[in-house]
Amino acid sequence: MSNTATQPDIQLFREAMARLASAVTIITTDGENGRYGFTASAVSSVTDTPPTLLVCINRQAKTHPKLVEHGKFAVNLLSEGHEDLSNRFASSAVPMDERFEAGTWHRGEYNQPILDEALVSLECEISDMKDIGTHTVVFGKILSIKIHSENTKSLIWASRRYLSV
Repeated sequence: MSNTATQPDIQLFREAMARLASAVTIITTDGENGRYGFTASAVSSVTDTPPTLLVCINRQAKTHPKLVEHGKFAVNLLSEGHEDLSNRFASSAVPMDERFEAGTWHRGEYNQPILDEALVSLECEISDMKDIGTHTVVFGKILSIKIHSENTKSLIWASRRYLSV
């Protein structure tokens, strides 16, 4: 038996992962270098003791070095109807300051950009990071949690389209 494993086809992997339904979030950070943000569906809880989540970010993204330098970030869980806002924060063609012109934003308890209309906002402090392939997995220790609405459906991304549940 050979120890050499064959690599799965990258396009087939992408097609498979496109079918994995994920919550749509906007990850924001603010600090010495200004406000930055991006749309992410690669967000997951890690543990509740201590409350920790993870976010995956491409190391080529404009927000990556700012997130690392600031050391803190917010996860804003989007609800149905936020498709345009998600697209705005996902597009590298939209300048960073223009991204924040949509939606209503305020500073959270730990000075991170919080979307007023988010279902939930979590402010985090980076507790660890791990580079894997093209991305960094950022582990965030939860500093504050705000549940803004219980009566709205969550925006999700599955099969390369928006859905709500």
